Amino acid sequence: MRTTRKRTTGRPLRSGPLACGLAAVLGAGALTGCAQDSGGSGGEDGRTTLSVGVFGVFGYKQAGLYDEYEKLHPDIRIKENSTERNEDYYPALLNHLSANSGLSDIQAVEVDNINEVAGLHADKLVDMAKVEGIRKSDWLGWKWNQAKADSGQVVGLGTDIGPMGVCYRKDLFAKAGLPTDRKKVGKLWQGDWSKYVDAGAEYMKSAPEGTAFMDGAAGLYNGAVSSYPVKYYSADGKLVYKKSEGVRESWDLAMRAIEGDMTGKLKQFDKEWDQGYANGDFASVVCPPWMLGYIKEKAGDKGAGKWDVAAAPRPANWGGSFLTVPKGGKHREEAVELAKWLTAPEQQAKLFEKQASFPSSQAAYALPEVKEAKHPYFDDAPIGSIFSEAAEGIPTTPLGPKDQVIKTTISDIGILQVEQQGKKPQEGWDAAVKKIDDVVED
Repeated sequence: MRTTRKRTTGRPLRSGPLACGLAAVLGAGALTGCAQDSGGSGGEDGRTTLSVGVFGVFGYKQAGLYDEYEKLHPDIRIKENSTERNEDYYPALLNHLSANSGLSDIQAVEVDNINEVAGLHADKLVDMAKVEGIRKSDWLGWKWNQAKADSGQVVGLGTDIGPMGVCYRKDLFAKAGLPTDRKKVGKLWQGDWSKYVDAGAEYMKSAPEGTAFMDGAAGLYNGAVSSYPVKYYSADGKLVYKKSEGVRESWDLAMRAIEGDMTGKLKQFDKEWDQGYANGDFASVVCPPWMLGYIKEKAGDKGAGKWDVAAAPRPANWGGSFLTVPKGGKHREEAVELAKWLTAPEQQAKLFEKQASFPSSQAAYALPEVKEAKHPYFDDAPIGSIFSEAAEGIPTTPLGPKDQVIKTTISDIGILQVEQQGKKPQEGWDAAVKKIDDVVED
């Protein structure tokens, strides 16, 4: 499905390579001095340098894929330009695209931003659907379509995705009288997110002292709403979140969890959330594959042998990105070949094996790195099969230019006001709607 995109103005640039920090703050007009440094170039040794702009840790360097590609192509050197947070990276990318300068040879785009990029700047990006050797069938259909512009152009190749499961503490489940076997746990809530909340109600009847069933209501909301075929925008690009069945029912489930005192009232990725893992303060969390490593890191030895993962109530996606190639790059053909190689099934499987980035390439699911994958920290859970099955059932949900803004506002303003500040559900909803109306064009 595609959406009709409204043209909007990019936010002021705030980040980019550190050497360009001051110039970046001044806006797109000051990008000229940084532009020459960010793109690819020919080196003194005769090799072509290809630059790859990413946010956070994409894992290509850490998994050795850049080194492998350079060995296969001795005339190529790869330079990664990484910005820590997408909140800083994306406004910079919009400004670079608007100015048509300062772009890396390859630019990553987060899933919640791909619709806006396709709507505003498809004419500046290579149409990947027309690149020789790229097979649409390698990707999950819904992932391929997420990067499709209204014109039919595909502006990027899918990297990872975030099919959801539910990670849970077996020891806390046992103490509360709930099953601990992952298949039996999955059956508790199979097919319906409301059953997950029902399980929470049962847990709280005999909850170990000082523990909650889940980390926070926003995680529940995110999992539930992402399993619906319509969230914030309709297939024809209209903003429909106020009337969306998925939003309404997911909000109501979050409110039910808060009212039942089932949540730890934690905001995800805050320090208190991290400490909650270490202290065993909650028994479950909605988790995509990339969160497993995070849980292991934060729970540490205290959580060893206690965590497991079961299937989520319904297939849903949280996260994922794309690689785009600007048309104006000095080494466009070489950049396309690199993007094609990095997102090929074999490389996606290697990235999952080494970095837990789950493939958007369905062709990778039959490869041993995915098919046979187990996670020792989670009692050898067969994460390859659990998340592959979830990935194949994820609905094709229309994206809009401000998906990220809407989702974040509902979670961080609406839900948290109810959960942490004691506001009534209607007050929290009204506060979120007011903020969204201020920044999102209807």
